[in-house]
Amino acid sequence: MRVLIIGGGPGGLYSGILLKKAFPQAVVRILERNQPDDTFGWGVVFSDETLSGFEEADAQSFREIRSNFAYWSDIDTIYPGGRVLSTGHGFCGLSRKKLLNILHERCRELGVELQFGVEVDAGNLDAHGDWDLIIAADGVNSAIREQHADVFQPSTDWRKCKFSWLGTTLPLEAFTFIFRETPHGLFTVHAYPFEADTSTWIVECREETWRAAGLDTASEADTVAFCADLFAEELDGHELLTNRSEWRTFPTVRCERWAHGKIVLLGDSAHTAHFSIGSGTKLAMEDATALVNALQTHGSADIPATLAAYQEARRVDVIKLQKAAQTSLEWFENAARYTHQTPAQFQFNLMTRSKRITYENLRLRDPALVRRTDEEFRLAQGAELASDGVPAPPAFTPLRVGELQLANRIVVSPMCQYSATDGLIDDWHLVHLGSRALGGAGLVITEMTDVSVDGRITTGCAGLYSDEHTAAWKRAVDFVHAHTPAKIGIQLAHAGRKGSTSHPWDGDDMPLTEGAWQTIGPDARPFRPDWPAPTPMDRAAMDRVRDEFVAATRRAEEAGFDLVELHMAHGYLLSSFLSPLSNQRTDEYGGSIENRLRYPLEVLAAVRAAWPASKPLACRISASDWHPEGLSVDDAVDISKALHAAGCDLIDVSSAGNSPDSEPVYGRMYQVPFAERIKHETDVLVMAVGAIQGADHANTVLAAGRADLCALARPHLGDPYLTLHAASHYNYPDQPWPGQYLLGKPRLEARGE
Repeated sequence: MRVLIIGGGPGGLYSGILLKKAFPQAVVRILERNQPDDTFGWGVVFSDETLSGFEEADAQSFREIRSNFAYWSDIDTIYPGGRVLSTGHGFCGLSRKKLLNILHERCRELGVELQFGVEVDAGNLDAHGDWDLIIAADGVNSAIREQHADVFQPSTDWRKCKFSWLGTTLPLEAFTFIFRETPHGLFTVHAYPFEADTSTWIVECREETWRAAGLDTASEADTVAFCADLFAEELDGHELLTNRSEWRTFPTVRCERWAHGKIVLLGDSAHTAHFSIGSGTKLAMEDATALVNALQTHGSADIPATLAAYQEARRVDVIKLQKAAQTSLEWFENAARYTHQTPAQFQFNLMTRSKRITYENLRLRDPALVRRTDEEFRLAQGAELASDGVPAPPAFTPLRVGELQLANRIVVSPMCQYSATDGLIDDWHLVHLGSRALGGAGLVITEMTDVSVDGRITTGCAGLYSDEHTAAWKRAVDFVHAHTPAKIGIQLAHAGRKGSTSHPWDGDDMPLTEGAWQTIGPDARPFRPDWPAPTPMDRAAMDRVRDEFVAATRRAEEAGFDLVELHMAHGYLLSSFLSPLSNQRTDEYGGSIENRLRYPLEVLAAVRAAWPASKPLACRISASDWHPEGLSVDDAVDISKALHAAGCDLIDVSSAGNSPDSEPVYGRMYQVPFAERIKHETDVLVMAVGAIQGADHANTVLAAGRADLCALARPHLGDPYLTLHAASHYNYPDQPWPGQYLLGKPRLEARGE
């Protein structure tokens, strides 16, 4: 096998090493445009978790790399509110130049050909000979990727910050973050040691801050002078060093395909990950490992098939890492919104920003920081200490919504059961809701409950439009109130153009073929092209549906509910008015966001007037359509402000549902950033929902200040007693258990120091 590697960075060199180890008879040549002692940037950093993979792949280079590591376990954060040290993390770093030299030497030992100062014409790779495999490790600005862009289908997301990659003679003993407020905006430093007397010092700020500070016209020397003055206290007389340290914008690169014939992209040429999680070199070296594994498994007889197998095997891990890196990147883009937080909360927020570290992880790594975070959270919420004299975990800290006091911040999210008959709930719903209330959640919200017979999604949907419905709901509410401390809310809705569909247990959501009813919507366009068209709502229909919401609200009060939530999400009627994907009216109810809000606000105002002032009113919204022409989180902020001004006490932040063309990017806590944005830019309480997988995630979201409540759906299907079990896990003493179940309550251990 003959392999040509274009690019002599860590990923390209490591590919050569592993290929030559796995296939000693192979001819492996690496072409690098720079000279062997040229390098750009300063140190590279790895976490403890990364190192085991390197040792397994090539123990000899790993031993040499490890012998040159600087080790540290602390994260030191300096921000306007103070200074916080977190420990127990485990990092190591070394000079990028030293890493390259180690890899150069290992390549030579194995017989890899290294050629430096070679410019490669991406359009004429044949000029370099006949090769069975060509690895394009030519970096973020990959010429080979662009030469075959029609096949690789790259996308580049140029981000909002500028950064300058500097070095310093300041010896550091921790991963150091500095957040410095200036009249121009916030500047952030990402710094870490890699040698005894040299550290990496990356300065980052938003582009508008960079321009306001005059750095858009600054020379390298001007940049050093500016940053040395700005961080003079921390630098303590030490120099800043340059190495092509011009200001740059970070691009997030993704490719639909990584291979074309015998060419494969590797590392930054295929996918980038922001330096805030220290992942660029790691990503490239792990790509190299996976590529060689694929060649060992699938062979070299059919290179395109082997490269396809490589991408398939590696794809999910890359997606996860890029998602974590993107979440971290966006946190730093918006870091100014967090600088008002108390010291421990700010550090906790910083530590958990990418979602790879959670409350539970951090409690194991740095229990003192988590204890301090719990205490700061308690004080900020005005809560008492628990009966054992220790703060409750954030999820167990009480919350007042309007005049409604919730014992904790875990919510059973609405989950359609599709088990009603003509809108009438039965014992299934009593047991479903009652068991989750017994399970300890602070608030239980019913499934989507429709305000009219033609407002249902399916014939199995629950309703609240008759006296019989009211009595059935009252039975469930009375059980919750009589036997548990939980509060119970009802979600009121109209399905709109997504109604009159088959039972989901009968297969995909499809329009009914028997017993169908005429649906309604903002306009005559159906949810899917092959669905029946809805009737566009005229003024009379708007008045009728508004009055149906009001009548259902009055029935909810008669049934004894503690909270009403209006369903303005997921493409149902009120949601479909809000989204430009589903509302193309040309009157005063379509067009601008103000016009699209008009009808939902009319319904909200009418419901608010009918619902007791002492009881809170919530709205669930889709904060994003995950579609370039749909609702954005910017719109969601405006919608939330308008709903709050009209009497909404709580925004339940979900997403999508208005169009079948939406493309959500799923993952753990994937909708939390929407909730966080709304929380930080409005005065309304916010509930997060979406792949919050348990109390650990809830504590992470709450302690970082990303939401006020956490709604969990599927975890409650698997464990109705999730909250009781979580209280026992955290040894929280004040979670009530039903008397009938006390014999099953675990014995708690003492908390405290």
